[in-house]
Amino acid sequence: MGGKDVNYQVVYRDEMLENYRPGGWVFFQRPKECGGGYWLGRTYDDVYMMDFWRPVSLSEGLAYLMTVTHVEAKSDEFDVNFPLF
Repeated sequence: MGGKDVNYQVVYRDEMLENYRPGGWVFFQRPKECGGGYWLGRTYDDVYMMDFWRPVSLSEGLAYLMTVTHVEAKSDEFDVNFPLF
């Protein structure tokens, strides 16, 4: 599973997610018989919300997380000169 310095956890085949952080990212590894890859989503109380409609590779999922983290960090900035047209 992910360490304390990362914002995601990885649950490998035949393992369970013991502890989760509400709103935390989790990769669930799929069986090889089903094509492999990972399901990527967020965990909340009583629900797992998938962010992709298809399985992703670990590298593709990590690239997505870096992009999301970058966008979330700048989401509170306001650009007064932003053109609407």
